[in-house]
Amino acid sequence: MKKSTIYTGTGDAGSTSLIGNVRVRKDHPRVEAYGTLDELNAHIGLLAASIEDCDTAELLQQIENSILTLGSYLATEGECGCPIGKEEIATLERAIDALDAELPPMHTFILPGGNEQAARANVCRTVCRRAERRMVTLGESYVVDAYAMVFVNRLSDYLFLLQRKLLHGTEKKWQKPCR
Repeated sequence: MKKSTIYTGTGDAGSTSLIGNVRVRKDHPRVEAYGTLDELNAHIGLLAASIEDCDTAELLQQIENSILTLGSYLATEGECGCPIGKEEIATLERAIDALDAELPPMHTFILPGGNEQAARANVCRTVCRRAERRMVTLGESYVVDAYAMVFVNRLSDYLFLLQRKLLHGTEKKWQKPCR
């Protein structure tokens, strides 16, 4: 049996293959979008590794699977149906509603950090927002399914509320400068 190798040399000149063997530059909007989702997934994996609450850890694993699925969709050139739909969005919305119900109202910005888990969630949130921007850019030239956009938007909301939950009420509030 032939051993597979991770390196092929085909990307050494700055191009890569999409699903379907279409070659594009590594800075192509499609590669930027799914690459940023891949980065987000790595950060979510790091966050999930530190989570002890079983329900949160399970949801983060579902999110990791959805992000990988979404990345595959974005890495496919041509027409293909988006595998992210109403169910994945509804799952996020239920989690958002549950967190929102248990957290006190917020009246000002909060500073990132506070503890390691909350800081990790905040990094996830900001990378998620960048992924959303990359998907918007991709959508200027290519079709990006509306459910894919909604999913990523809701995910950043969920990650923000998760950050707040992980702070356990110890948020540091932004101090508006006096002038």
